[in-house]
Parts: sequence; structure tokens; C-alpha cells
Amino acid sequence: MDEERALYIVRAGEAGAIERVLRDYSDKHRATFKFESTDEDKRKKLCEGIFKVLVKDIPTTCQVSCLEVLRILSRDKKVLVPVTTKENMQILLRLAKLNESDDSLEKVSEFPVIVESLKCLCNIVFNSQMAQQLSLELNLAAKLCNLLRKCKDRKFINDIKCFDLRLLFLLSLLHTDIRSQLRYELQGLPLLTQILESAFSIKWTDEYESAIDHNGPPLSPQETDCAIEALKALFNVTVDSWKVHKESDSHQFRVMAAVLRHCLLIVGPTEDKTEELHSNAVNLLSNVPVSCLDVLICPLTHEETAQEATTLDELPSDKTAEKETVLKNNTMVYSGMNMEAIHVLLNFMEKRIDKGSSYREGLTPVLSLLTECSRAHRNIRKFLKDQVLPPLRDVTNRPEVGSTVRNKLVRLMTHVDLGVKQIAAEFLFVLCKEREELLKPMGLKPDGTITPLEEALNQYSVIEETSSDTD
Repeated sequence: MDEERALYIVRAGEAGAIERVLRDYSDKHRATFKFESTDEDKRKKLCEGIFKVLVKDIPTTCQVSCLEVLRILSRDKKVLVPVTTKENMQILLRLAKLNESDDSLEKVSEFPVIVESLKCLCNIVFNSQMAQQLSLELNLAAKLCNLLRKCKDRKFINDIKCFDLRLLFLLSLLHTDIRSQLRYELQGLPLLTQILESAFSIKWTDEYESAIDHNGPPLSPQETDCAIEALKALFNVTVDSWKVHKESDSHQFRVMAAVLRHCLLIVGPTEDKTEELHSNAVNLLSNVPVSCLDVLICPLTHEETAQEATTLDELPSDKTAEKETVLKNNTMVYSGMNMEAIHVLLNFMEKRIDKGSSYREGLTPVLSLLTECSRAHRNIRKFLKDQVLPPLRDVTNRPEVGSTVRNKLVRLMTHVDLGVKQIAAEFLFVLCKEREELLKPMGLKPDGTITPLEEALNQYSVIEETSSDTD
């Protein structure tokens, strides 16, 4: 009955009545994702009627009501078959200000129309193969990048950026050819990196170093959502970037890695949002060529050096052990380098282990990242070894018993998932400098595979203090 009444009013053509009936329909079906098959034909006709209304000169509020209902109806794949045409797609592109003739975004009153049009396009592109093909024909990726350039430095239109980025992510996910176009023709890597810089309000102190305000406010929900969508789009753009051939590519990846370091050191509005933000940052860092990950660590600033010296001066001269603890744990410093980002990654890894589920999707990316960082960058490996494998002084417990990171990683080495087991073993293998004599206490072989658990338990009684001195 709802569709029948709405269709009757829409066909009648009076803007005020159309707005009212569609607003009522939208309020009633806002949370509807499954539709009755008996009303399918009516929903198709309602979609067609809405597109006919959208080409008319109607008030902005009426446009928004039309688009809200269209967004709800576009959740049904069957309804989209007759209405997904080039003409209708072009109507939505025009309303979303994606036509290249639209030079600026000045009318604030139009922003709700732009956002709702982008939401409709997201649903339609995701649910319709025909829309996906038309997106290629209409060069939608280029139009989306053009819209991003218009609003990349304007924070008050975060919703537009967010859904523009989401649509860009969907396109690059569904069409692998678009990834290459985004990367090279449309300069997607620097563009999306600049979107992240804007979302994080980054202020550069050096070429690859940003100012971090640990006492600053968390990101707003809108900034966080925008950043997450940009991270997901960047992942698709860089998914095949294993090697860097040109110096310009290396510079771009280093800038992006520096932005991701900043991302790891800030928080979102909630703990869950922070984890989602950091999870996407980890996934993207896995696409960065390992030679460019050196920017995850940086020399101490003058302020950090002064603060560290003050803290150490407060300790008596004979308290050498306490001074080492201050250096390693309080300031996250190793060999004069700031290791905060690496420490965040280590904590992130431990939280994923503690979850106890979805290890392959949730844990292996960060474990692989830490493994590659350790293999390529000596200071990172030495810092992680100090954190994960400190000298073992109590040998009375079995290696998998306990709550330390070491204990948790040893337990992973007996996990039923071979991929999880191997990446945990490889991480410990790399931390031990890939040397057999340092692997035995952990129950590892030189190739990174695992020795039988009983043998590992017997070998674990070896104290690693000597190896830490030579490392």
C-alpha cells in the first residue's frame, strides 16, 4: 500500500505533495533492507517515477526526499534492473555535481542533494552489474577525483568527501582496471594521501615527520569515517605496489607511510573506531614497499631529547637498570629513534591475538608487516626483540604458559591454521636474526618451521641473555 500511494502522488506531479509522501515513506522504511516480492513491480514503477521527477525544476527539499527513497529502493537488486540506464545514471551524476562543467561547491543548500546522490550511486553501483559497466563508460572514477579536488581542503563538506571516497573504493574493488587508472592517469596516490592529511590536520615538521599532539582531542566521527574510506580506497590503488622503480614513486610512498605513522599515533572518537582506523592503516602499510617503511621511526626531537634527559637526571647515577627501563618503556626510544608507531603496531598485534578468533583476517596482516619491517630495518628488529624476547630469567614454566607477548606467540605456533602458525614462527625467526642458535629456545628450525612441542619445551630452558648482549 505504501508504494501504491507514493506512486499515485509521484505521478500526479505536485512538488509539495511528492515531498510529503516520500518523506513519510522514507521515515517508515529507513531501516528496511528486505522487501516483499509481491510489491516488486510497484517499487520498479516508483523508481521510474522518481527519476522523472528529478529531471524537473523542483525545490531542493523535494530532491532530497526523492533521493532518500531512491536510496532505500536501490537496496533491492531486482528493482534496479529496469531503472539502471545511462540516462538515469547521468541524472544522478548531475545532482552529485560530478559533471566536469560544475566548477565549484559554493551553494551550501545543495550539499544534502550531493550527499544523497552519492549514497544512491554507491548502492546502485554495488548492486547492479549494468551500473558498473556504465560507470566505466561514463568515466565515473575521473569525475569522483575531480570532485575530491574541489573539496579536499574544506572540512565542512566531510560527508561529500566520505561518500565520494566510498564510491571510489567500490569502483576500484569491482573493476581492477580502474586501479591502474587511479594510480597513474588520475594521480590517485598523492590525491588520496592529501585527503588523509586534511582529515588528520597534519602539520609537517620535516619532509617525512609530522607534529603529534598527544594531548589533543580525538578525531571527530566525520573525520574518522572520511579517513577510513580514504585508507580503503588507497589500499585498492596500491595493492600491487611491491616494487619502487622511480624516485618519485619512492617519495610518494614515504609521504604516505609518514601519514600512516601519524594515523597510528592518534585516536578516533571511540575505541572501536580507533581500532577500525588502525586496522585499515595496517592493511595499507602492507602495500608500501618495505624500503619506504623506514619513516615509521624517526630521530628524537629536541623536546623529546630534553624530556628524556630530565627524566634520566632525576634517577640516581647507580640506577642503570632503571634508566634503561625509562629509555625503552616510557619514551619508546631505541638508539635515539622514536619507536612509538612500532609500539602501537605491537600492541595492536597483541590485541588481535587476545581476541582469539579470525586470526587469518585480523592478525596475519600486522604480523606480516612487523616481520617485513624487522627483516629490512635493523633498529626496528632490535626494538621489537627487546619488547617481545627480553632475556629469559624464569625457566620453570612451559613456553606457552603466561600472558607475555612471547607466550602468546609461542601458543600461536601450535595453532590449527597453518598460515597463522607459519607467520608467527617467521616473526620470531626474523627477530632472532635468522640464526639457528638463537632459534632453538623458541622451538624453531632455521627455515622458520616449528620443531615438535616437546623438543621446544626441552630447549626452552636456555637463557637468552648472552644473545641479547651480542645483538
